[in-house]
Amino acid sequence: MGQYYDHIPGFLIPWINAQKIFWVATAPLSESGHVNVSPKGFEKTMNVVLDESEDGQQLEAGPDGDDDRLRKATSSHVWYEDLTGSGVETISHLRENGRITVLFTAFEGPPRIMRLFGTGKVYEFGTPEYDTFLPPEKRQPGSRAVIWVDVHKVGTSCGYSIPFFTYKSPRVRLHNFAINREQQDFDYSCQQSESSVSDSSIVVVPKLPPDNQGLKNYWKRRNLKSQDGLPGLLFAYTSPKPMGDWRSRGISFKPDDESTGSKAPAGATTSGRGLVAIFASEKVMADVGKVLVGFGAGVLVTTVFARLWAK
Repeated sequence: MGQYYDHIPGFLIPWINAQKIFWVATAPLSESGHVNVSPKGFEKTMNVVLDESEDGQQLEAGPDGDDDRLRKATSSHVWYEDLTGSGVETISHLRENGRITVLFTAFEGPPRIMRLFGTGKVYEFGTPEYDTFLPPEKRQPGSRAVIWVDVHKVGTSCGYSIPFFTYKSPRVRLHNFAINREQQDFDYSCQQSESSVSDSSIVVVPKLPPDNQGLKNYWKRRNLKSQDGLPGLLFAYTSPKPMGDWRSRGISFKPDDESTGSKAPAGATTSGRGLVAIFASEKVMADVGKVLVGFGAGVLVTTVFARLWAK
């Protein structure tokens, strides 16, 4: 039976932190507009903000938080790190009317569906609010905005018909794409600074790289408007703030995630090259088996013919 709360109760906060995927739903005001549902869920993108503590400060209930402490808390706010996508529907809809619903569902353990009904705000890359939530050392590759949600109602229901799924690994293709694009932005920004006049009184605004390179160029091409023509990103692609210098930090998500495809052996949870190694070893073992079977058959046939010849 469904239950409703006017806030996120504490016993649900550790459960939210344990989920690997969630969905956000938004819609424009126009009756002919598109209702959008987007899956989200790279690790550590969702954050629950605990209600004010005794010292008046709001605390984030991260995935490594103390479950006992969280169960005694409540929350009326969540925020998530919005990674780059080919569309910008959620951001555009929030700019127009602010309505948003966040959906979680259990794929392991007891069944549960939970919806967070609320209103949202968009804090783009390069804004002071974004920097407060996501300083450079915390920001992920491809991060374009912070989506803040004020929750005014929480609904839970059974989810009895939702099937079980086992989590395998995160996908990293988007991160690889973003690392390369952001590095292009950073390198071009450095070239512009080196070629500019060395004068502290002159403010140099980095230009976008040529030939559609860089992540900011991608935002400019793909993230300015929704399908319904509503404004999307307004500032991020023009921000003078440099993108991440991932090369100097030694951060890489390669090899890509396609090696964790549907041919993975039962029970395998290794990602990247580990799974490739598993596949390779299985293929070798299969080939060895074929050789042994062929050798055994040859020995058997030879033995039979030898006995017949002896007679």
